[in-house]
Amino acid sequence: MNRSKKSHPLKFLSLFIVLIITSADFLQAQESQLFRLSEGFVRISEAGQLSDTLNVWGDVNAPGRYIVPRGTTVHEILSYSRGAVQQRVAGQNIDWNKLRMEVSVSSFDPETGRETVRNFEYRYNEPYPEELRSMRLRNDDIVAVEMKRSPAFIDWLRVFSTVVSATATTIIVIDRLSD
Repeated sequence: MNRSKKSHPLKFLSLFIVLIITSADFLQAQESQLFRLSEGFVRISEAGQLSDTLNVWGDVNAPGRYIVPRGTTVHEILSYSRGAVQQRVAGQNIDWNKLRMEVSVSSFDPETGRETVRNFEYRYNEPYPEELRSMRLRNDDIVAVEMKRSPAFIDWLRVFSTVVSATATTIIVIDRLSD
């Protein structure tokens, strides 16, 4: 009888330890799922917080579908998507002052059935557009980012060398076939 009293607290203690270990693993798994739900699907807003779902496409480092707090602005969603893609030519960084970022925000109004697209242009050496900073995004808006730059000398050289090479090859082939 004395022996069963001793084993009874041991059973509770071992059960308690098993529950603590499994619940810690469960909580850790829940926490890791809070932000990156799957590839290209990211939760920024806290659970229980009013939120909108936005799409970010184009030349950003992390395009995808974002669950963000209601009232998120365009520059905030661009920050969540880790900014514009770094453009490179021939292994060298491009001068950011020569780059132009075009941002299009597409909103669908279910009441009218119309799609509205607002376009913004931003150069890195100019002040950030105020209307882009203050524009609040709504549920299911699509933010598309495109980075543009003026062609550099190397771009023109690549096009020119390809055309010259193709023309020279054609002339040589025609000359060989005519003999």
